[in-house]
Amino acid sequence: MKIAIASGKGGTGKTTVAVNLALSLVDVQYIDCDVEEPNGYLFFNPEIKKAYNAHVLIPEINIDKCVLCGKCSSVCEYKALAKLPTTILVFKELCHGCGACSYLCPEKAITETKREIGIIETGSCENIVFAHGKLNVGEPMAPPLIREVLRNQSDGLTVIIDSPPGTSCPMVSAVKDADYVLLVTEPTVFGLNDLQIAVEVISKMSIPFSVLINKSNDDDTIIENFCNVKNIPVLMKLPFDPDIAKLYSRAIPMVHNNTQMKKRFIKLFEDIHNHYRESKL
Repeated sequence: MKIAIASGKGGTGKTTVAVNLALSLVDVQYIDCDVEEPNGYLFFNPEIKKAYNAHVLIPEINIDKCVLCGKCSSVCEYKALAKLPTTILVFKELCHGCGACSYLCPEKAITETKREIGIIETGSCENIVFAHGKLNVGEPMAPPLIREVLRNQSDGLTVIIDSPPGTSCPMVSAVKDADYVLLVTEPTVFGLNDLQIAVEVISKMSIPFSVLINKSNDDDTIIENFCNVKNIPVLMKLPFDPDIAKLYSRAIPMVHNNTQMKKRFIKLFEDIHNHYRESKL
């Protein structure tokens, strides 16, 4: 089962939940898809066994073959090519590497070359299989690297995907093939606003999902009322506890040496599994 941990904004505790859930299970893989700022490795301190550069294919125009028909620029959804009177301009930073331009070029004047966008590292920590990506500084697009990270999923394991924050293309790329999404939020006006956007996005993707309230206090009604109206289950609440924050600041997972908290995360996994099965009936 592939479970994506996502949020409508940064700072809700998404990585906290993903890390502690992974550490509470057996036969599990943790994949950090927050490639612009991966920090899950701080909690696992994994032994990196493999590292390789990730690339995106970008077009290269053979101007001797090109007849300036403009087919390539017209089919590019991302405006990475522009037809001028005497040449074709390529904006490599805008290219998503879809290959449409080279495939549809009637003169076969386009070849594809590799452009490095980041690095993928894989390894292990105790019984956890680990993978993450690091996007090159200044690289404008995360989705191609996220797709490459996700190619390292292991068969037969429960996969925990730590998604990028927000609801734009990086988050969608991370969760689109997940079996289930757990949305992490906090009981504030900002938390509710971004949760509403995240719910709309995941609903359109037709992926089963539920909510976890982090930094829970004595009044979570701002989130609970919304979830009740939308019939969204709230599977777990994590308290607004300074001790948890202190552990986090030292990169110590809360389930370490805390059997009760570990039991709560195991119960969370069971509830996710049950809700997933119910959604398929």
